[in-house]
Amino acid sequence: MIAELRGTILRKGPQEAVIDVGGVGYRVTIPLSTFYRLGEPGAEVRLLTYTHVREDVLALFGFLTPAEQDLFERLIDVAGVGPRLAVSILSGIEAPDLVLALRTSDVARLTRIPGVGKKTAERLVLELKDKVKELEGAPAAPVSTPATPKDDLVSALVHLGYSRPEAERGVEKVLAGNRDLRFEELLRQSLRVLSGR
Repeated sequence: MIAELRGTILRKGPQEAVIDVGGVGYRVTIPLSTFYRLGEPGAEVRLLTYTHVREDVLALFGFLTPAEQDLFERLIDVAGVGPRLAVSILSGIEAPDLVLALRTSDVARLTRIPGVGKKTAERLVLELKDKVKELEGAPAAPVSTPATPKDDLVSALVHLGYSRPEAERGVEKVLAGNRDLRFEELLRQSLRVLSGR
């Protein structure tokens, strides 16, 4: 099992990064929280990884913080939640907010995450409410986000389950008067616009 990668970022996108470790490029699926904290291509990086093995696939999922990896592993222990959905959940809500939603049984907040229906949200609360208590208040990784173009915002929203036209409309509304904000904040505002809040 591959537990950690240390190497150079070859390329990155909202859904995955390719890390060069000793001349071998590892494709790693990442949540958005990891994407916007990663450096640019050419930068050195250390990713905690989870190795998912099926008969026809060996997939790596990467995280910058132990808290995110821990949450991911707890999510995939829930019946009906696979690695891809777990990454989507971590992309749709910050780790501390997810812990709070689980601890307070906030099913309504969980169902606003693309891909999470009411039954899945209720199952997450039922199975994880008491298991995430020690993660409350876990420190997050420092955020250092370079300015990111409109295409990256649209791509991130499409990854979260929105249609491309819908994502483009939301991003255009947000960018109309906020071009100098960090990618993280632009993404949050785009999600607010798209969810009608």
